[in-house]
Amino acid sequence: MTTSTSVACQLKVHCRIWLYVCKQQAKLLKRQVFKMNQDEKMIEDQNLSLGQPLSDFLQQLEDYTPTIPDAVTCYYLRSSGFEPKDPRLVRLISIAAQKFISDIANDALQHCKMRTTNSSSHSSSKSKQGTKDRRYCLTMEDLTPALAEFGITIKKPHYYV
Repeated sequence: MTTSTSVACQLKVHCRIWLYVCKQQAKLLKRQVFKMNQDEKMIEDQNLSLGQPLSDFLQQLEDYTPTIPDAVTCYYLRSSGFEPKDPRLVRLISIAAQKFISDIANDALQHCKMRTTNSSSHSSSKSKQGTKDRRYCLTMEDLTPALAEFGITIKKPHYYV
């Protein structure tokens, strides 16, 4: 019973981290969209065309299905106060969030690999073949330094100590 409770608490922490990351991304993207709108006004004032590469990218963006669904992205954008009108913008934000989460997960995996390599080098009873088929588990121990590299600090609540 206590194991399921601790798993539920860890899941709640992971969900809170996910929500915090999404809200931070939405705030950042809101500022970037505001800046992009200002830049578009400057471009219109100068009567410059956006060019063929940008229109090709926008066409590819319409056909691409990101890992994070558009409905989830829209929900978090609306909850942070941003109302997206262009579905291509929602897709672009989904791709940016996907890249952000992918970078964090990759960094956490590297931390996990370094930690397990250091711990297995201390115990010489492990065979070389056992480390090839190793499965890794995402833990807060690995996620905390990975998030710290992106400026997100996590402190464990007192009941996890």
